[in-house]
Amino acid sequence: MSDIRFDNRVAIVTGAGVGLGRSHALGLAARGAKVVVNDLGVSRDGTGTSSDAALSVVDEIKAMGGEAMAHGADVSDDDAVKDMIAEAMDAWGRIDICVNNAGILMDKTFAKMEMAAFRKVVDVHLIGSANVAHACWPIMRAQKYGRVVLTSSASGLYGNFGQSNYGAAKAAMLGLMNILHMEGARDNIRVNVLAPTAATRMTADLLPEAAQELLAPETITPGLLYLVSEDAPSQMILGAGAGSYAETRVYETQGITLIGGENTPEAVAARFEEIRDPHDQQQLGDAFGQTKKYALNAAKAKGLKLDW
Repeated sequence: MSDIRFDNRVAIVTGAGVGLGRSHALGLAARGAKVVVNDLGVSRDGTGTSSDAALSVVDEIKAMGGEAMAHGADVSDDDAVKDMIAEAMDAWGRIDICVNNAGILMDKTFAKMEMAAFRKVVDVHLIGSANVAHACWPIMRAQKYGRVVLTSSASGLYGNFGQSNYGAAKAAMLGLMNILHMEGARDNIRVNVLAPTAATRMTADLLPEAAQELLAPETITPGLLYLVSEDAPSQMILGAGAGSYAETRVYETQGITLIGGENTPEAVAARFEEIRDPHDQQQLGDAFGQTKKYALNAAKAKGLKLDW
């Protein structure tokens, strides 16, 4: 297998001043990519701004002989994102890779959380990812080439106490990926989700010291580099941490079908274990896959033939 390279490719990496984003930016640059190092320079709760971190990463990339520029766009600000994309196009004339990594934490239990904090976290993680991908989208379509990665989290996929805002935003990455995968396919735009577990400033208070050493950001970046490579898959959720990689998938059980007078809440309750039975569970390719499944099940139960 030949080496994965990014020569003549241009990459945007958001939240690239520290932690995972920095590791991703350096990894891309080391393999030939020109990199826009985006970082607003805020603390992990989204307060304050500084360009020092992004400029430091640019200096690291240039020291290794690479090309990079810093940009301090707030990803939740559409105009700032458009300015960042324009600067990248002015400098290099194309954008091939969009790595959405920027994020903040404002943890509290749902009962104690102000809705302003809920909106702020969703704005940065979800709206910010959509803003950057949307600004890159027409460029990638015109090129007939693009690689987009959205960053999710186990908090969104499986839940984590005190992170309703963060978890909701991270779970939304699955839905965004599914649609962008479909809409980008004809133009060779591949879209994936990275679900990392890393020791960064975002998790500094949550992990024991020994685990932090194992979960260094550099153990995750190789997976990210594959997801944005020329031979990348599309519509995949890649879990990554400490050099471990796994795919997360959404399955639907075979379930049951209740017809006419049998379709009551009591019948649902009585057969709930059958509904949850994982035997013969399957992945559905799209939303209409579920619609088709249910309609065919109902037709079969009624003895009807449905040509679908």
